[in-house]
Amino acid sequence: MDALLYEVISEMAHTIQVNKEFLTELDREIGDGDHGINMARGFTHVMNKVNLEDELSLSDALKKVGMTIISTVGGASGPLYGSAFLKAAMAVREKTELSGEVLDILLKASLEGVQERGKAVQGDKTIIDALEPAYVAYTTAFALGQTPIEGMKKACEAAYEGVESTKLFVAKKGRASYLGMRSIGHQDPGATSTLLLLQALTRVLER
Repeated sequence: MDALLYEVISEMAHTIQVNKEFLTELDREIGDGDHGINMARGFTHVMNKVNLEDELSLSDALKKVGMTIISTVGGASGPLYGSAFLKAAMAVREKTELSGEVLDILLKASLEGVQERGKAVQGDKTIIDALEPAYVAYTTAFALGQTPIEGMKKACEAAYEGVESTKLFVAKKGRASYLGMRSIGHQDPGATSTLLLLQALTRVLER
C-alpha cells in the first residue's frame, strides 16, 4: 500500500492510544465514558489488518480501515468514523497516492460520510464541529495555492477552534443530548478525536 498512507494510519493509531484516557475522561462527563477505549481498540484492530507490504490501492486501504472501524469501535463512533473512511475510499478510486488534491477530496468525502450517517450540523456538539471547519480551511488554503502542509495546519487550527466552541453548545445528538443544558461547558469527545486524527496526519506531512 501507499507508504505515506500507511504512515498516516500508524500515526493516527498511535495518537489515539496516547490520548485514550483523555478521550475517555471527556466522555465520562457527557457520554458513556468509553470513547477513548473504543477508538483505541478500533485502531489496534486497524493496525493488525493493514500492512505496508499489502498490495492495496489507496481506495482499498481506506475501505479496509473503514470496515475495521465499523466492526470494532463501539457506540456511535464506529459507524461515523467508519462511514468517513468508506466515503473517502469511494472518492479516491481513481487516485494512486496522497497529494494536495487528494487530501482535499478525502476531507470533503469524510465530512460527507459523517454528515450522511449522523445527520448532524455544526453546533450540534459532534465530530462535525471539528471536521467541517477543518475541511473549509484546507480547501480554501489549497485553492489559494498553499502547500498541503500549510493547508493542514490551517485545518488543524480551525478544528481546534471548533473543538473549543463545543464547550458552548447544548448537545443535540447521542447520549450527551440527554443532558440538555447540563452539556454546556463540556468539550465534545468526538470533535476532540477528530482534531487528534487531523493533527496526526499533519505531523506525518511535516516529516
